[in-house]
Amino acid sequence: MSEIRDKVVIITGASSGIGEATAKELASKGVKLVLAARREERLQKLQEEIEQSGGTAIYKVTDVTSHVQMEELAAYALKEFGQIDVLVNNAGIMPQAFLFKKKVDEWDQMIDVNIKGVLYAIAAVLPSMRERKSGHIINLSSVAGHNIYPGGTVYCGTKHAVRAISEGLRQEEAMSGTNIRVTNVSPGAVSSELIETTSDPESKAGLNDFYKVAIDVDSIARAITFAIEQPSDVAINEMIIRPTIQVG
Repeated sequence: MSEIRDKVVIITGASSGIGEATAKELASKGVKLVLAARREERLQKLQEEIEQSGGTAIYKVTDVTSHVQMEELAAYALKEFGQIDVLVNNAGIMPQAFLFKKKVDEWDQMIDVNIKGVLYAIAAVLPSMRERKSGHIINLSSVAGHNIYPGGTVYCGTKHAVRAISEGLRQEEAMSGTNIRVTNVSPGAVSSELIETTSDPESKAGLNDFYKVAIDVDSIARAITFAIEQPSDVAINEMIIRPTIQVG
């Protein structure tokens, strides 16, 4: 395993769930963190917890659906730490409903956060990584990026897109010789606030039942850390992480 101490890692969606757990796990390894999310009070609390434990973290309130704000986030990381070693592209939402219910606003929001947000983050960090010929981009897809199920059609579409973007980016950077690694992480049922983004009562009831088998967010944080810890000539490209008893 390579030493990851002092690597500079940007985490989007860092205010809760997988993002928060990953921040704490990486902080314990001596990583320098740049935390991004919309909820400033959550970011402040997380930064304080990390610093009290001897870690290093800064934060910037950021909406991933804004290309300008993502560029500002990357510029802030470079200004404060001089480099960006890893991007954990974690921000995402999961409103679910059958298509006939025409939750158009939720479709737009999912596309903006889950697809455009991922692209904006990649675009923000890629130039400096390519210049240094070093970097690692970790995109959070989902088991829904491998499967399709009724009520999750649009969400599944966005997470299939994340997988396609990850693989396309991997191939582009591999053929360019930039030494930039790409990892696509696909969690199954994980205990987080994600299911709370579903407003449709019927779909919410189904999700609550499905998520009874959910595993802890720390399980995903450890997997992300494992991918980062590999030597620079080794890329963990795809990880699917389910509860042992999850069927779909």
